[in-house]
Amino acid sequence: MSEITHFKFSNRVILVPLVLVLSIWIVFLIEVRLGMNFNTYGVLPRKLSGLKGILFSPFIHGSIEHLYNNTIPLVLLSSSVLYFYRKAAFKILFYGVLLSGIMTWCIGRESYHIGASGLIYVLASFIFFKGVFTKYYRLVALSLIIVFIYGSMLWFIFPIDTTISWEGHLGGFLAGLLFAVFIKVPIPDLKKYDWEKDDFNEEEDEFLQHFDEHGNFIEKKSEETIEEQSITITYHYKEGPK
Repeated sequence: MSEITHFKFSNRVILVPLVLVLSIWIVFLIEVRLGMNFNTYGVLPRKLSGLKGILFSPFIHGSIEHLYNNTIPLVLLSSSVLYFYRKAAFKILFYGVLLSGIMTWCIGRESYHIGASGLIYVLASFIFFKGVFTKYYRLVALSLIIVFIYGSMLWFIFPIDTTISWEGHLGGFLAGLLFAVFIKVPIPDLKKYDWEKDDFNEEEDEFLQHFDEHGNFIEKKSEETIEEQSITITYHYKEGPK
């Protein structure tokens, strides 16, 4: 499989992140417009009534700052998964919401946990670990970009700030790691140069023939000989007037 057929742009790379972002913004605007509070639809750990939050909590945010902080990462990370891992993207998005939500329900404090942060941690964790596991240079580069941009997110899987759902972050992080280990994705074939192939013969390589056994450059003379062509000059005499 070549890179061209694997990393192929499609409309869903833009449409799906757009739908996700519009959804969380519309829900927040409904809350503000109608003066409602949907926090009770969040994940409430170890309560049967809190199970509904596994599906609903990613769409609920407590403030405009909370919403804004989740919007840009959600767009960038979901687009990256849809482009680089397009055959597994919807599986990661759907099961990522479920698994991170279940983990939050199991380990979370007795409070309502809301926001798309859990899904964001799923995506960031999956992209990083999957790129490292595949060892494919473009995916490894993507992993390094994720570390550079969102490396500081790692601190928030620990209880350093009790005002945020670090349990949701930890659940998303672990879910992304599990997906990176168990979800199989097609990887483009690595291009092999002649010198990397098993049947490579150094003695027949035209480039290496310019060097001796010690690595010194040898100037090769052309084996072609230029044949001298004989030139015949014919003079024509014209008689002048008598």
